[in-house]
Amino acid sequence: MPGPSARKPALFLDRDGVLNEDRGYVHRWEDFRWIPGARETVAAFNRAGWLVIVVTNQSGVGRGYYTEAEMHALHARMLEDLATTGAHIDAVYHAPQHPDAESLKYRHPDPPLRKPNPGMILQALAEWPIDREASVLVGDKASDLEAAARAGVRGVLFKGRDLKAFLDGLSLP
Repeated sequence: MPGPSARKPALFLDRDGVLNEDRGYVHRWEDFRWIPGARETVAAFNRAGWLVIVVTNQSGVGRGYYTEAEMHALHARMLEDLATTGAHIDAVYHAPQHPDAESLKYRHPDPPLRKPNPGMILQALAEWPIDREASVLVGDKASDLEAAARAGVRGVLFKGRDLKAFLDGLSLP
């Protein structure tokens, strides 16, 4: 593991409601709409030297509404679209498990990865050289903030509109 000086702050982002409009189980590119300022935010944090990591509950997979392959295809399109603006996401973590999942493969009474549990954030902290104390998670639900708190990362509640303007108001970065 790299020493403290090699660690970077991370911007953890929820997906639906933070990066894209939450239109209910978004899994097709044609239904995906960026939140205003989302692409610009990712690019600004890239330029500032932060890691940008998405942590997203995807119970639609577990509920049988769409497949993991469809979800991965959507994420690939997101990354391609970001690349056209000179931005990138370093990692995407997802939690398809749900207590009421249709498939036993995804059924779990209290999925450790699924927010409000901190599993996705803890996994990223173990796999990337992240400065936990300098990092922040942006979410649109109390469960996002609870997961951040349980992982020892600052959480901020985004209530919609323009993501870049919101974060600029917090002086990040």
